[in-house]
Amino acid sequence: MKIKPRRRDTAYLNCGCGLEPGHFAGIPESFVENVARLPSERFDPVAQPTGAAVLDMVRSLLLELHPERGATIAVDLDSDLEREFGLDSLGRAELILRLSRSFRVSLPERLIGEAATPAALLAAIQAAGAAREPSAASPPPAALPTAAEPHRATTWADVLDFHVRNHPDRPHLRLQQEDGTETVLTYAALDRRSRQVAAGLLKLDLAFGDRVALMLPTGPDFFPAFLGTILAGGVPVPLYPPFRRAQIQDHLQRQVGILANAAPQILITDAAIKPFAWLLRDGVESLRVLTTTADLVTEDALAAAVPATGADLALIQYTSGSTGDPKGVMLTHANLLANVRAMGEAVAASSADVVVSWLPLYHDMGLIGCWLGSLYYGAPAAILSPLAFLADPGRWLRTIHRQRGTISAAPNFAYELCLKTLRDEDLAGLDLSSLRVLTNGAEPVSPDTLARFTQRFAAFGLRPSAVTPVYGLAECAVGLTFPPLGRGPRIDWIDRATLSRSGEALPAEPGAPGAVAFAACGHPLRGHQIRIVDEAGREVPERREGRLQFNGPSATTGYFRRPEITRALFDGAWLESGDLAYLASGDVFVTGRTKDIIIRAGRKIHPHELEEVAGAVDGVRKGCVAAFASPDPRTGTERLILAAETRLTDAAALEELRRTLAREAMGVIEQPPDVIVLCPPRTLPKTSSGKIRRAATRSLYAAGELGRPEAALRTQLVRLAFAGAAARLRRIGRLWSEAAYAASWWGALVVIGAILWPLVLVLPKRAWRFAALRTGLRVFFRVTRTPLTVSGEPVSRGAVIVANHASYLDGAVLAAVLPGTPVFLAKQELARQRIAGPFLRRLGTAFVHRGTVAGIADAAAIVGRIRDGEQVVAFPEGTFTRTPGLLGFHPGAFLDACRAGAPIVPVAITGTRSALRADQWFPRRSVIHVHIGAPIAPDGGDFHAAIRLRNRARAAILARCNEPDLSREAVPPPVEPAPE
Repeated sequence: MKIKPRRRDTAYLNCGCGLEPGHFAGIPESFVENVARLPSERFDPVAQPTGAAVLDMVRSLLLELHPERGATIAVDLDSDLEREFGLDSLGRAELILRLSRSFRVSLPERLIGEAATPAALLAAIQAAGAAREPSAASPPPAALPTAAEPHRATTWADVLDFHVRNHPDRPHLRLQQEDGTETVLTYAALDRRSRQVAAGLLKLDLAFGDRVALMLPTGPDFFPAFLGTILAGGVPVPLYPPFRRAQIQDHLQRQVGILANAAPQILITDAAIKPFAWLLRDGVESLRVLTTTADLVTEDALAAAVPATGADLALIQYTSGSTGDPKGVMLTHANLLANVRAMGEAVAASSADVVVSWLPLYHDMGLIGCWLGSLYYGAPAAILSPLAFLADPGRWLRTIHRQRGTISAAPNFAYELCLKTLRDEDLAGLDLSSLRVLTNGAEPVSPDTLARFTQRFAAFGLRPSAVTPVYGLAECAVGLTFPPLGRGPRIDWIDRATLSRSGEALPAEPGAPGAVAFAACGHPLRGHQIRIVDEAGREVPERREGRLQFNGPSATTGYFRRPEITRALFDGAWLESGDLAYLASGDVFVTGRTKDIIIRAGRKIHPHELEEVAGAVDGVRKGCVAAFASPDPRTGTERLILAAETRLTDAAALEELRRTLAREAMGVIEQPPDVIVLCPPRTLPKTSSGKIRRAATRSLYAAGELGRPEAALRTQLVRLAFAGAAARLRRIGRLWSEAAYAASWWGALVVIGAILWPLVLVLPKRAWRFAALRTGLRVFFRVTRTPLTVSGEPVSRGAVIVANHASYLDGAVLAAVLPGTPVFLAKQELARQRIAGPFLRRLGTAFVHRGTVAGIADAAAIVGRIRDGEQVVAFPEGTFTRTPGLLGFHPGAFLDACRAGAPIVPVAITGTRSALRADQWFPRRSVIHVHIGAPIAPDGGDFHAAIRLRNRARAAILARCNEPDLSREAVPPPVEPAPE
């Protein structure tokens, strides 16, 4: 290859590869897309590390990523790979991986950030020699004895103290080093170092509740700094550290906004950053001390942690992305412990597990989901640097193999990266059979990625049941919904046009034209709730898209020192997630976002920041820039698109403008856009007030119309305007239709109720009363256009009918479909109500005292009625909630059946929860179905027989009700109210 002289005007190659200063979050999907285009190249196994050989590989990579730029690529040993060719972090990671394979050397992952030129890469190759990572056949660590769980801990200081007191020499952290060795930290060692750091912080006059910023890479300094801050009564604020040493100054200046909001007294960093402290002085008035972990360590360790409670702040987690609009999520000890315990319960975590993670420790998924989770459960954690994963994704999988990892996690892009970069020979001998939970979250989950990763790595022992799509957000600590353990991915195919037009998630055939797939992210964690609401804030039925809201013990109280956006976060007792979703059979399916925020690889990018900087570039029309996300048509993952209007027409000038925009973008979001579209004036659609319409611009881009001639563009804009107006009219029409339906529903109820109530009171025979009630209810369901169907077995006399309880309508539904004169069990309080009391008594309802001695007499009377051949109807959950799911069953009705020697008839009701939820009086259209199961005879007459009967009946109902199992959720105990 002929090496041309170095040129500074070489065309900028927008590789879109940007894990910049330390965020796993800034990894654009364009890198995965570009890697997908690379040929399966095999390099000479005995290639010699010469300058020419290295340059050949550099040029080869650039040509493969951007073949259209081949004629303009001029590279020599001193070329700046980032500045001249746009080859940022992930591009360099791919290059280093190729060089390692070709020259049979193990290159340190720090080269991703430090090797700016081919000459630096050549020097590293020559210095590395034949160093290798240990063979994948290395023996795994010895199994550890089972450790207890700190159930009574209320703070993270309690958690650490619990493990130190019970098993101080138990290995906690296995830090994986660049050379393949590992550093092991026991609980005692971590505690000692953390207490030394805490003592050092207190000597610096740290007061209770003061913030301590942690700008540290993944390594042995981070963990004692975090826990030492907590032990000293401070609040840790993790920040992502500089990725490239040469850019420390720029990085610190970008962090001023976050630091000014957090107002830390102390910043703990490493020795390389410390000399640049003066850069922060002017922008962060609160900052008194910039120090390192080593400087903080004192001979005298802190004897006792500064007292704290569960309600005290334990962490301020800044949402990944924007530095200009910092949002620090406030999380207490109680929030974090509740989330770790709930996630642990969802995955059956224990000290027998081994956690493997490369996720950054400044990100909630790595910090809380992996490290703090392993700390709580006493499970050893093998920790890799994020750079180690980027340099060689296979290290993650090989570490799982060597450590016999059972739990690991990664965002969707990581699975794509493994699929695109790892060859079969890289995976020789790999065994992933130890994995039982492999979560995919922190960004949109691609069903296609799930399927391909599961299929590819099944040959290496990966069980499909281990692959676990999840959903969460920083405002809920990290986790919110998890699927049932061991279920594996559940994919829902729906009609895209129907979802877009009406918001209804109408099922479609897999792979059919116009169908789109979404991955189920499971059910809310124990103690947490979610709901889907429409534009008016009303909860929608199943398979209807709306805003996802949540609450629970992990939910934040707001954003630190940001009262205005904290108010926008809350809707009464509910918190806005910012996501759109729908529910189906209790599973949540996330379909998009309610805001313009762009999420790539888990990192949030605020469009207005990028638009403002791009609009200030010479040649770009001010206020005529749009940044938005657009899905890749092949992978479904999001790409960052930057569209800008310009009057320039010369090809060379346009190319220079693209390079400038890419450089400016990297200065703000630390990565170039995946696509830069330069458009003629008056191309980007605007509102009447002159604001850019990002959604309309996105539609134009998706249709391939951005940059088209003005006449064609004007036609497209007219079409888009009509389409937007039509969409708004459909939304308004839908709201009016729903309101009209609710009004007619209540009108029908009032009219039919006014007829039925006196009829039931005056008719002399109970059979006549039920006949009137049954007829009236069937008319009601017909008038309200609520289909009601029944399937299953006929109901015999002398049986106890038990049904799931999902709505206020359940009793009416059973009264409409059950034959004869069933005896409904109801709480005693209803007997005293003026309208319901006389009505229910005339129907022969059996009122029971709950939780009192009087209930024993009630039970005896019920047993007598069963023996007399009557059908008794009970809702053994004892209550119902707005959250989909089958709660645990109380044993009363089953004891009655055993004592009477009568069978249990399990009945599953579906559709009533969507029609009318708990605590909501706005009815929705729904289809109701009742399935009557086969009778289940008791196998005894004692309490144990009743429990066995209960379990069999509940299993039969759970199989038919199409809702998740919430048996572990607390069922409110029966409480008898005070006498009136």
